[in-house]
Amino acid sequence: MKRKEEILQDVVIKFAGDSGDGMQLTGSQFTNNTALLGIDLATFPDFPAEIRAPQGTLPGVSGYQLRFSSDKVYTPGDECDVLVAMNAAALRANLKGLKKGGKIIVNTEGFDAKNLRLANYPDGSNPLEDHSLESYSVIRMDVTKMTREALKDITMGTKEKDRAKNMFVLGFLYWMYNRDMENTIKFLKEKFSKKPEILESNIKALQAGFNFGDTTETFTTTYRVEKARMAPGVYRSIMGNQALAYGLIAASQKSGLRLFLGTYPITPASDVLHELSRHKAFGVRTFQAEDEIAGITAAIGAAYGGSLGVTTTSGPGMALKSEAMGLAVMLEIPLLICDIQRGGPSTGLPTKTEQSDLLQAYYGRNGECPMPVVAASTPSDCFDAVYEAVRIAVQHMTPVIFLSDGYIANGAEPWKFPRSSDLAPIEVKFKTQLGPDEEKFQPYLRDEKLVRPWAVPGTPGLEHRIGGLEKQNVTGNVSYDPENHQTMVKIREEKVARIADHIPPQQLDSGPSGGDLLVLGWGSTYGSIKSAVAELQRDGYAVAHAHLRHLRPFPSNLGEMLHNYKQVLIPEINNGQLIKIIRDQFLIDAKGYHKIMGVPITKTELVIKMKELLGQAN
Repeated sequence: MKRKEEILQDVVIKFAGDSGDGMQLTGSQFTNNTALLGIDLATFPDFPAEIRAPQGTLPGVSGYQLRFSSDKVYTPGDECDVLVAMNAAALRANLKGLKKGGKIIVNTEGFDAKNLRLANYPDGSNPLEDHSLESYSVIRMDVTKMTREALKDITMGTKEKDRAKNMFVLGFLYWMYNRDMENTIKFLKEKFSKKPEILESNIKALQAGFNFGDTTETFTTTYRVEKARMAPGVYRSIMGNQALAYGLIAASQKSGLRLFLGTYPITPASDVLHELSRHKAFGVRTFQAEDEIAGITAAIGAAYGGSLGVTTTSGPGMALKSEAMGLAVMLEIPLLICDIQRGGPSTGLPTKTEQSDLLQAYYGRNGECPMPVVAASTPSDCFDAVYEAVRIAVQHMTPVIFLSDGYIANGAEPWKFPRSSDLAPIEVKFKTQLGPDEEKFQPYLRDEKLVRPWAVPGTPGLEHRIGGLEKQNVTGNVSYDPENHQTMVKIREEKVARIADHIPPQQLDSGPSGGDLLVLGWGSTYGSIKSAVAELQRDGYAVAHAHLRHLRPFPSNLGEMLHNYKQVLIPEINNGQLIKIIRDQFLIDAKGYHKIMGVPITKTELVIKMKELLGQAN
């Protein structure tokens, strides 16, 4: 049968099903397939909080949203063009995010009476039969039945065969979007090389899904998205936590410091530990401690011993690490604390995203305890941002907080990875001997940046002690003198402030250098702000966008930039944290847009808010 092919510019697909249906694997394989074709993309995985929620229920729905386009994309999309719903709960939880007229691919077996009841549909109601989906294009497939039929010759139990139904759906989508399956088959061969029966079932189900689309006369159209116009280079699809791990390894290699990670697993930061543990060939040492406090104090010990000390966590874990973070500030040693933020307080929303820890990063320790704060804005930006955080830590002898979040950590995008020669050097200066004018080592004698020397324990003539008690200026001896304490507090604060002289000035991401509105962002709001601002700029508005990487200290020109605009809007996935700091430091009446739902801010929401402000201004 001859079918027509339709060229599309932009597609958003949401894979949704029970947490055991393999939607994350399906989405990630389609993502990798897309990246290999040179098509731009952005993803947003959505995990249930429970390890194994009751099957078929709304809390157990696992989702994976993928946007791919022949143009540059910055978000995984506000609404979906295609929803893959493996059961009734998946449909109910995600239908509101599907465009009117969009396609719904449903597994009809997941809409029996039991599944409908578990999804809280009223008795006797079935969305596949009650005409409630008439404004959508519904593709019905009994995926479970067809998967079992495809695997009838394999001697596996029914339950085991049903685990391959996600591959059937993936095969059908490969057919629908004119894709080759070879990279997924290669992945399956590597993953299940020691489990031949599971390998055969997955490959057969994948091919059966593809053949179903190819041989069924119901489907008359296939679709294609052309390659995006991207700068030449070698690209790969990368997730935020992967990019963070690679950035740490690169910083270790360029600085010549051995990388030591002391940590305790916590969602959504655990993948950094998993990734770094694979790279012992680069001298990486990973230590999974018994708790958060042991993790960070081990990293402090590594830093004192001359290594690149790193600890990873999320908000609840950072609260537990706060005393040790204060110790690192008092010791003035380089340490990196990577906080992959999630919804709070307490255990809050473990698998949902939120920019909830900025004020904690600024103020969440006892005493006057200033620390630099650096934030990543996209999955691939984690590499550059954490590389910069390491540079600040080792060159200014200070612990640094690096902020990411669940949206960045688990999202993926194409990454043009750099050559080693493209990376700025990270110069490290260890003190190895007394100077010609020194009679005794003074561990808190500072240079023009107020940075004290880094002396590795065991270096002859440089013996010194450390601890959490206040230090006497210059000598480092314990001191309870009131005037000395005030002096040391001011010095530690000024040392962090002077870092502003050694970071780039703030640049506009887009827009005029002055005008009606500046949208100031940080972290994972980057994509939605950039997309929304671009839309208003096309409509002729004098709107600009600036995105902060350095949150403490701010770039030295930020205040001047903010005062060049009539209004400043600060969107955040929290209840208004950066806006408090900006108002305090620069005395401007910034406006906020705050979303605290565990999901990203959409481009559409920001367009509405920006037009509202511009309407008031005019």
